[in-house]
Amino acid sequence: MIYHLAPLDDWLRDPGRPYATASLLTDGFIHCSADEQTALAVANAFFRDTPDPLMVLLIEENLVEPMVKWEAATGGAPAGATPGVLFPHIYGRLNRTAVMGLEKLERGEDGRWATLVPWS
Repeated sequence: MIYHLAPLDDWLRDPGRPYATASLLTDGFIHCSADEQTALAVANAFFRDTPDPLMVLLIEENLVEPMVKWEAATGGAPAGATPGVLFPHIYGRLNRTAVMGLEKLERGEDGRWATLVPWS
């Protein structure tokens, strides 16, 4: 499984079409993380002020139709991620059939994203 952070409204937009993010235009790919620890580190580095609900798409890499490349982060991994971790990048619109589930991020008492919980 690979993890992609998305505000719930972004995921729900255009449900009949493959999923796309603004980063496809700016970076050429959809950003993903390799594991829960890295997803939380990315959430706290780049989505700190994102209002709830912030979701994680659980993606089965073998079902992703566009190319997936594992690459180092430009500027290094965010604080809290394993040094040298590689990030899966999806080079195209994500076919929704590769998304196996959703989890919701929850904040800790300090306001930082702290855990993932099943989305019901």
